[in-house]
Formats: sequence, C-alpha cells, structure tokens
Amino acid sequence: MASSGALDQHPMMRELKWSPAEKAIARKAFDRALQQELEEVIRETKEMAAKIAEPSELWELEHYLTKRRKEIDRKYDYKYSVLPMVFGVLIREGRLREEELHGLGEDKLGHIRGCATL
Repeated sequence: MASSGALDQHPMMRELKWSPAEKAIARKAFDRALQQELEEVIRETKEMAAKIAEPSELWELEHYLTKRRKEIDRKYDYKYSVLPMVFGVLIREGRLREEELHGLGEDKLGHIRGCATL
C-alpha cells in the first residue's frame, strides 16, 4: 500500500511543467529502458522456445509472454503526470540510473527519488 506521502505527491506531479529539453531527456531514457526490457523478453523467449519439447510447453510460453506484456504495459506509461513514478520504479528495478536523467529539473528529480525509495 502506498504511503500517504506518496499519495500527496501525485497531484503535485501532475502540475510539473516539462521543458522541451526535459521532454527530450525523458523520452530518451524511457525509450532506452523499454527497449532494454523488451530485448530481455526476446532473449528469454528464445531460450524458452528452444527448450520446447512437448505441445503443452507452447502454452507455458504463451502464458509467460502474456504476463510480461501486461507487466510492461502497466509499467511503461509515458504520461508526464505519472512519468516521475515510472522513472522511480525503473530506478528501483535497476533498469534506469538517475544519471540517465541528468538535465531534468530538481522538482522532477525529487519526485523520482521519492518514488524510487517507496
């Protein structure tokens, strides 16, 4: 369950103003993290597919892909109102480093750091 502090921050995150330069930095970091995660899914899928010996194992692969697609769809939301939370999660998971967000305003980095520590 999210802390009340995190809930209090959400309306403030919606009010953040993103400059064109910050939008470019955010897009690049977001796309890079998404691409890396998709490449991981591709590698894992190829490994699983190579080991398929029984027809029933096809459905296990399908289940894995469906699960990962849903996880990725939930996690990667490029709306500026939730982007600090997205980046916080990605940092917490080790999929993004704060250094990759260099150039974002301290207001945004503060929200991202807060979300990363939840």
